[in-house]
Amino acid sequence: MFFRHIGFSRVLNDKTARMLVSHLLTNGKQIRVILRRNIGICAPVLQKATDPIQQLFIDKIREYAKKSSAAGGKLVEPTPETERELAAELEKVAKQYGGGEGVNMTQFPTFQFKEPEIDPINLEK
Repeated sequence: MFFRHIGFSRVLNDKTARMLVSHLLTNGKQIRVILRRNIGICAPVLQKATDPIQQLFIDKIREYAKKSSAAGGKLVEPTPETERELAAELEKVAKQYGGGEGVNMTQFPTFQFKEPEIDPINLEK
């Protein structure tokens, strides 16, 4: 057997070695998936790009994050044209979906449900 040739026969008996090999062979796909997922999860932790283009991309994302937090949730570096386009689109949506003057269409609507009035059941009839 393979394990005897590499010196495992002293540590593992044949039955244990066969069980180990069969377990690894049957669960090989699962092990590959787990390793692939762990590499995918750990990749952002490394934070060091090996490719200069990747490093430029990461730098631009970080720069945009700083500008976005400085803008306070508004558009980042808006031009007057983009602000006009945004206002026109919001007005169009407001007209289409029933928003009027002074209605904030960027906010999720609040719903109020009233309890329905139920007629009493007369059991004596």
